[in-house]
Amino acid sequence: MLEVTNIEVENKLTEIPEFTADDFLKSLAPFEFVYSFHNNKFIETRAIQLVSQVAQSCKIRNFKSMYDDYLRSIRQLHEDMVHYTEFENQPFQLLCGDWQADNTGIYGATSYGMELACPHPIMPVQRLVNIDTGEEKIKLAFQKGRRWREIIAEKSVISSANKIVALSNQGVGVTSENAKLLVRFLSDVENMNYDIIPEAYSFSRLGYFKGEGFVPYVDKLVFDGDLNFRTIYQSVSQKGKKTVWKDEIKKVRKYSVPAKIVIAASIASVLVPVCNAQVFFTHLWSSTSGTGKTVALMCAASVWGDPELGKYIQTFNSTQVGQERYAAFLNHLPLMIDELQLGNRDRFSVYQLSEGVGRTRGNKTGGIDRTATWANSVITTGETPIIRQSDGAGAFNRTIDIECSSSEKVIENGQQTTQVIKNNYGFAGKEFVSLLYSSEDMQELVRAEFAALYKQLCKNDTTEKQAMAAALILTADKFFCQWILGSDDYLSADDISKHLATKREVSVGERGYNYICDWIATNQRRFETRQGAPENGEIYGKFGDDGYVYIIRSVFKKAVEAEGYSEKSLLSYFKENGLIATRGKNMTKGKRINRTLVECVALKQRSDIYDEEDVFDEELI
Repeated sequence: MLEVTNIEVENKLTEIPEFTADDFLKSLAPFEFVYSFHNNKFIETRAIQLVSQVAQSCKIRNFKSMYDDYLRSIRQLHEDMVHYTEFENQPFQLLCGDWQADNTGIYGATSYGMELACPHPIMPVQRLVNIDTGEEKIKLAFQKGRRWREIIAEKSVISSANKIVALSNQGVGVTSENAKLLVRFLSDVENMNYDIIPEAYSFSRLGYFKGEGFVPYVDKLVFDGDLNFRTIYQSVSQKGKKTVWKDEIKKVRKYSVPAKIVIAASIASVLVPVCNAQVFFTHLWSSTSGTGKTVALMCAASVWGDPELGKYIQTFNSTQVGQERYAAFLNHLPLMIDELQLGNRDRFSVYQLSEGVGRTRGNKTGGIDRTATWANSVITTGETPIIRQSDGAGAFNRTIDIECSSSEKVIENGQQTTQVIKNNYGFAGKEFVSLLYSSEDMQELVRAEFAALYKQLCKNDTTEKQAMAAALILTADKFFCQWILGSDDYLSADDISKHLATKREVSVGERGYNYICDWIATNQRRFETRQGAPENGEIYGKFGDDGYVYIIRSVFKKAVEAEGYSEKSLLSYFKENGLIATRGKNMTKGKRINRTLVECVALKQRSDIYDEEDVFDEELI
């Protein structure tokens, strides 16, 4: 189409009228002829040269300056008129005041005359008001070549000559030279057309919005979030057939209890805010490959959208800030992370994510950024447990740790299951939240089931937070079976109880005491006995005759902190539970070791730790 137009213009240029001197001096014909090529600067320049030659033959030697005066008069005439955008195939026409806006670009009046604001068509086409934050953004449409494109920009960006240059990364023809004019043009056009430019509500996170519904299943809302999350947002969709997906998931659940738990944990994510519960972790791990833990995670992801790795499911190879932003974006949908070993273990904090609140961070203007929040479940996989023995009770409390043995796979036929769920996904989650939020009575029914299961699980030897996580999973599984699968094959309390930590396992103090007892047994040759001190090497302490082991305070501190324990926290627990002997308010007692009086942690050993086969001989202790 463009080539034909150029040929027609070229043909017209070869047919220059035989202008006379009177035409140049008493009419506008020569100038109007050249101006007819105004939309093509290259052809217009050639036309000026050809008509100049005709003018010289008529003894008119200043045609070019006369044509410049003609252009100025045209522009002045335009400035006195009401202008509208005249872009080819523009979404709609906007009033633009004294701006000239057509396919040749956008020009604005300055003290130096008309200057370029943008070399291509660009215009605001929609105002977006975020339903979560109230912030306003602008959707811009611009044309480069023959195709119109759209981008969403923050108002603070298009209102600043320094910031608007960033739009060049997305294809807008803006530089530090024309940035100021472009800012003025966009501001003028938006203000002049406030009632014409449509307004819509937008969102930058997923999850439930009171009065609106569960995003992304609300058609009238527009996504205005970070471009980095667009892949995840687009992955929450439906593909294939619901019946095919449902049949495969039934097989997966029937084969494996861990798979049942992981899929239920995915559904349970949307029950966290409904039941006023807390964020919890479900972690699948196995030291051997081929157990199917990643495929199980993909099954859990297929409840909501595309289970392809890198789409909905992310990896541990990210910073803590990135993980917080990811959790805040998903908000009520489950956060799924595959392969713990790929990331820096020290950068991943179970406790931080399970709090459901990001860190308070300052910004460049001296204020505080909006604090990110989320209320969902987190499902992870790896080759090792996600919790270290030295982690706090909060991390143990919030995690259901499931070891996948090499003898019992989680998924029976991983290849077949993967193929099915990659081509059929996303139906169950949409249907589940539709039923969940269909009425307040439905939510009350869910809360009542959760409360009953929570009360039942609290009777076991586990903590309240472990019982809360388990109750959410059991509740989700029951309604998932009823509403989606049409099945009564629910998870039972016995199925999940064996994966819950006991109160003693959760206690940091108890774990710390067990560790230091193991450490003493490992380093018994470093302790002084009745027979005397070690002949060479360091001395860590002394086995007393009173049933206590005396550990030099500095040695104790070094030993426990090397494993990530807090010395003060452990000593406080030991004292409170009668595991150490102390002197007054101190946490230590004085003891003469190798003829030198030093401050020691006097640790009481459990009587059931040793028997006749123990390394320590009773008379030595």
